[in-house]
Amino acid sequence: MLTRTASWTSHSSMDLEHGSKKPSAAPTAATSTSTILQVRERFMALQPIVLRASAILATAVAAAVMGLNTQSYTAVVAIIGTRPLMQTFTAKFSDTPAYFVTANAIAGAYNLAVLLMRRLILRRRTASLIVHMLDMVIMVMLATGAATAASMAYLGKNGNLHTRWNPICDKFGSFCNRGGIALVSSFIGVALMLALNLLSAAANASRPNAVGH
Repeated sequence: MLTRTASWTSHSSMDLEHGSKKPSAAPTAATSTSTILQVRERFMALQPIVLRASAILATAVAAAVMGLNTQSYTAVVAIIGTRPLMQTFTAKFSDTPAYFVTANAIAGAYNLAVLLMRRLILRRRTASLIVHMLDMVIMVMLATGAATAASMAYLGKNGNLHTRWNPICDKFGSFCNRGGIALVSSFIGVALMLALNLLSAAANASRPNAVGH
């Protein structure tokens, strides 16, 4: 009897020891899961900030490069006797549609304002919906400005034989190169605004209506 009792006591003590170890695994798993969720939530929260900051940079570069873009070219237009008559031609952004510079400047200022007021916007669902609609307007405005400037850049590079418009990029190479940089930067801004619109639409779709209250 004493042997059986001792054996039963040792088994029960071992069971208690094993039983005390098993519940400790559950809090560890729960903690790791909550940590992963927190990291994921922080990453998702940082995505709009990074995209909007990148859009500010892209549109600001496009507006600044094109706004400061200018180049002069001197050519002989006539010869009087033995003396050549020189004339200087200047290419600047105002000779092309200024809407491109205006659109990129507005987009950069708008995204900066949204970043500064981000905390106020996140508190109300109505404000988030307004920002989402304004994001779409800014994206369309940027795309229109970039497309217009791209058509003018193509005309300046290749000309138009039917209307006898000669290309100018062979004479204003630096002007055209800087304009190309501004165009690429502006189209990057369009892509970033599109990504912001997709994220905003997904966030507003999954956001409960009670947030606005």
